[in-house]
Amino acid sequence: MNVSIHIHYECNDNKIMRRGSFRVGSKKREHVAYDFWKWIKKESPYSVKLEKVICDGEDITPLVKEIDEAPLR
Repeated sequence: MNVSIHIHYECNDNKIMRRGSFRVGSKKREHVAYDFWKWIKKESPYSVKLEKVICDGEDITPLVKEIDEAPLR
């Protein structure tokens, strides 16, 4: 199953949106979105701030932020 993910974020006082279609497989959709967010952060030479995450029309921002802010295990 594929999901459509839209990530809205801020970089250098600019609002940016990146989107893509991703295969979910055995992962939860918030983990797929988080992997996409990690890729965006890695690709950007500037600091970025997550604003909103939409997955198939549903706002999953709190779930992705929770994963992003969780301490490493």
